[in-house]
Amino acid sequence: MTNRILAILFADVSGSTALYEKLGDRRALKAVESVLDELRAATAALGGRVVKTLGDEIMAVFPTAAAAAQAATGMQERVSGMKVLGGLRLAVRIGFHAGPVLEEGSDFFGDAVNTAARMATVAKSGQIITTEATAQALPAPILERTRDLDRLPVKGKQGALRLFELLWRDDEDLTVLGTQQRMLDTGGRILHLQHADRALVMDADLTTVLIGRDAASDIVIAHRSASRLHGRIERRRDNYFYTDLSTNGTYVTVAGDAEIHLRRDEIMLRGRGRLAYGQPGGDPRAETVLYFLE
Repeated sequence: MTNRILAILFADVSGSTALYEKLGDRRALKAVESVLDELRAATAALGGRVVKTLGDEIMAVFPTAAAAAQAATGMQERVSGMKVLGGLRLAVRIGFHAGPVLEEGSDFFGDAVNTAARMATVAKSGQIITTEATAQALPAPILERTRDLDRLPVKGKQGALRLFELLWRDDEDLTVLGTQQRMLDTGGRILHLQHADRALVMDADLTTVLIGRDAASDIVIAHRSASRLHGRIERRRDNYFYTDLSTNGTYVTVAGDAEIHLRRDEIMLRGRGRLAYGQPGGDPRAETVLYFLE
């Protein structure tokens, strides 16, 4: 096992679930594979190497952060130019981070790998997300195309990481979010979350919580019906939104309302309620997260 400094990149095809539903397994699988081919080509063009493919996600390594950033931009450009299928356009979300990794055989492990994977789960469709440390290591022409986003707690790390978005479209807003604007978002309501014996409080310092079966999630759902990344709660100004990212969906109950089955969609959380993962909240086997706003 050897220790090296590399840039790790994860790219995940978003929108594939809807494609399978609309086109059927065979045509959708072919479409997703064509996207993965573009990701592989963009990786090779910048001297990178695809380490592995996990369903509709690839993990790649690059010798430098600059190479990873350029490859990520190339991936987005290639996929955005692909043909629309069945009225749906596939897209990718990308995260990368540079740091020391452990290389064993043909695979890589370590904190930098986990951080890069976390960046990809935070990214939205069409986004490229990296850490502040990696962004600051980029050459000036690339650094100028980044913008400071927010802070994110990462499991196993003290404090929070500051995130940067790498802008790849010419028509994207290049305005960097300054300190004054962030200060406007330092007060407001608090969201309390409770899962089994684990409690979390979301506020201006903790603005994103990831929930799923993956051990790196902020709230780990052990049940087999949960997806690796099942859902995400985000603070936007003074409100909190839950986004389902799963295969089986999330059953959401807001106090006073009937339970709804949320799948690949989002809802603003109100008052108090319950989130159940992969099965209805009334099922005794369901794993749930209770919440309330104050």
